[in-house]
Amino acid sequence: MAQTKINQEMKRNAECLRNQDTLTASMLQETPFDNLCLTSQAILERAQKQGRSKCPRCHGSRMFYCYSCYVPVETVPVEDIPIVKLPLKIDIIKHPNETDGKSTAVHAKLLASEDVTIYTYPCIPDYEEMQHEIALIFPGPNSVSISNIPLSLQTKCKTDTKGLSAEPAPKCAKLEPSHSRLMSEDKLPKSENALKKIVFIDSTWNQTNKIITDERLQGLLQIELKSKKTCFWRHQKGKPETYLSTIEAIYYFLVDYHKEVLKEKYDGQYDNLLFFFSFMYKLIRKAKDSAGKK
Repeated sequence: MAQTKINQEMKRNAECLRNQDTLTASMLQETPFDNLCLTSQAILERAQKQGRSKCPRCHGSRMFYCYSCYVPVETVPVEDIPIVKLPLKIDIIKHPNETDGKSTAVHAKLLASEDVTIYTYPCIPDYEEMQHEIALIFPGPNSVSISNIPLSLQTKCKTDTKGLSAEPAPKCAKLEPSHSRLMSEDKLPKSENALKKIVFIDSTWNQTNKIITDERLQGLLQIELKSKKTCFWRHQKGKPETYLSTIEAIYYFLVDYHKEVLKEKYDGQYDNLLFFFSFMYKLIRKAKDSAGKK
């Protein structure tokens, strides 16, 4: 009888260990980035083992890249960093209180330097003359979906043109969502389908009001992204998991824009925008697993 109980206990312990091993293996293998078309991150693995290195410009001590100069550090050669070509220009407006070292906006500048510009508020461009070619990523009562961008911009262009022949439109005027349904997308000329620039705000949600209410951003078409769950390790306390980091918002916008507006097959053209983000995510997750945290 005693031997039987011992055998049963050993069997339960073995089963428990197998379940733990399976769970651990699953956690290590399954990440949201496993299916992305990413350039080899071996250079980041080597740099991580070597520790912090100097920025070639300001000589500050950094890990992987300098968040002030927007360049890789000495242990991460520029030629080993992927270059991502974007279908439009991106302006990122950074809140002055946003900590540079915690922001993911720099990832976009590092990986798509020719197409990305970062401004620190209040030093931002005046978009008034190009409102029919620019959109702002920000949810709101008048925001439209990505698929409605071409119709909404053309409607806005016509509305603004009519306004010039009568009275100037007030700067705070917003595009009515119903306008986007007045025309068929098939009748739009290709040249008028093209969005030329998209604006992102790099800030915690509690700090966005100061920027979004700036008169220079009034009148811009506002775009609301589809709900996605963030993988950012610095999740904003008390906010839903759908509040994305800046680089996640840029990536998800571009993927949907490519498929829904450009109407082209997506083959991972923008996946490398998550080159640094995905590596840091795995690094931090591994550290938490080693510390026994979930």
